[in-house]
Amino acid sequence: MEILKHAEKRTYGAIVIGSGIAGGWAAKEFCDKGIKTLVLERGRKVTHNEDYPTTLMSPWEFEHRGRLTQEEIAANPVVSKCYAFREDAKHFMVKDAEHPYEQDKPFDWIRGYQVGGKSLLWARQTQRWSQLDFDGPARDGFATPWPINYKDIDPWYSYVEHFAGISGNKDGLDSLPDGDFLPAYELTCVEKHFQTEMKKHYNDRHVIVARCAHLSEPREIHYQQGRGRCMSRNLCQRGCPYGGYFSSNASTLPWAAKTGNMTLRPDSIVESIIYDEQKARAIGVRVIDAHTNEMVEYYAKVIFVTAAALNTNAILLNSKSHRFPNGLGNDSGVLGKYVAFHNYRASLSAEYEGYLDTKTEGSRPTSGYVPRFRNLYKQETNFLRGYAAGMSAGRGTHADQNSVGESLKHSLLNPKLNTNWYAGSHMMGETIPKESNQVRLDPVKKDAHGLPIMHMDVSYDDNDDKMVQDFIDQFSEMYHKAGFKNIRTRDTKQAPGLDIHEMGGVRMGADPKNSMLNKWNQLHAVKNVFVTDGACMTSTSTQNPSLTYMALTARAVDYAVKEMKKGNL
Repeated sequence: MEILKHAEKRTYGAIVIGSGIAGGWAAKEFCDKGIKTLVLERGRKVTHNEDYPTTLMSPWEFEHRGRLTQEEIAANPVVSKCYAFREDAKHFMVKDAEHPYEQDKPFDWIRGYQVGGKSLLWARQTQRWSQLDFDGPARDGFATPWPINYKDIDPWYSYVEHFAGISGNKDGLDSLPDGDFLPAYELTCVEKHFQTEMKKHYNDRHVIVARCAHLSEPREIHYQQGRGRCMSRNLCQRGCPYGGYFSSNASTLPWAAKTGNMTLRPDSIVESIIYDEQKARAIGVRVIDAHTNEMVEYYAKVIFVTAAALNTNAILLNSKSHRFPNGLGNDSGVLGKYVAFHNYRASLSAEYEGYLDTKTEGSRPTSGYVPRFRNLYKQETNFLRGYAAGMSAGRGTHADQNSVGESLKHSLLNPKLNTNWYAGSHMMGETIPKESNQVRLDPVKKDAHGLPIMHMDVSYDDNDDKMVQDFIDQFSEMYHKAGFKNIRTRDTKQAPGLDIHEMGGVRMGADPKNSMLNKWNQLHAVKNVFVTDGACMTSTSTQNPSLTYMALTARAVDYAVKEMKKGNL
């Protein structure tokens, strides 16, 4: 009786694994619908505004002026490559030695283990997918076809956009559908020049303001969340004291907490999902306390796995039973396979000699954006799919800092305009999910908590190389036609993973023989387990993926709760 009593205390309507972008939305939606929900986060507790130690610090207050020491770089050869791993935000990122993994091929795994996950650190770019993106796999035969289309997710895009707060313009592009937007930020005059020149020289290449999850003009729903206008500080990786950008910490988790239906348990590492052979369903999860290594079990009718793509793969791979010896729900044998990512290898920089009577002042949280224009309607290149690109241009000032005393003071107080405007673009290419791109668990090596460590066997291919060259060729031509000078291109050949957009391994599909999840993000073989983070993605398209994870999550919770009320889950 005592054991049963304690089990009842650890029983909920729903369990959400992970508290990042997708997990925060799952928590909000379940709690709003009256479901007692346990949110499990493997990292430490981070509360909005209470745990942003650097958010209001000035540059001179940092011991190393915001930079890393050589010792830190040497100790963290992977995570130190990431833009956010700097003195002001390194406490939100996993250090290399803390959670080791095996790289069968070079892979830079960037992680943020805390309440809110990487939602504190993301780039906040929020472009919708179009039907053209969902059509890709079926059209060219690479990857299994999507079991949903744009019409299925369109209303859920609007739903999450309204709550999260997305800034953007109504651009009228079938390749990048419009949404429920707050006022857009402005392009600089040289970005507008590039926009005009692209219209003049091409009928299929557009330059727009990138849509972003920032409150350019808050609505009542945002004030209800306790959030305020984005101040364009561009210090987002520190955590925003105003809630100006969307994060789980500032938005969905506090909202869920206010309902009284959420129990948040940080420092809780999910070891596996418990499958009951007699009931033919999942009944709960096994959790390791991050500090004591004590194992505890929690129970629920429905389980949402939103631990971030590769961690979600690891949890399912480690959830073995007599029924599922190769991982929970893995009847198809594709669990951990067909992992994909975004190709960010290529970039371009240039100068523009005009508009010398103007400059840029201050900051904005976004940039220009060139939506995908290759292979949209038909196959027209020597590579599959395509790429989008960022585009930004600015002109600042500089001061001679080589002198001392009065001369240095005068130079700093009277900075000179830079000679020309700078401009640049970087690619965001779609990679093709391949069976050979996979992750697996080591059969012998364990981490500090006794869990198998991950093996990454993920790489670029010839299609990616051809796409990089096409970006370099096309954007060099585009910048040349727009009158830019000193055009310089670069292929970093950076390892996969540094894009921080890993997807797949638990992909959606209509056929249980070659996919893991159905059109509602349910495991085909275990109907009360759902996956709505990057692991569920059938293909990657070119857009930043977080908005799609949010929409898929809200849609899946709506379905799950309806099924719960019908007694089907």
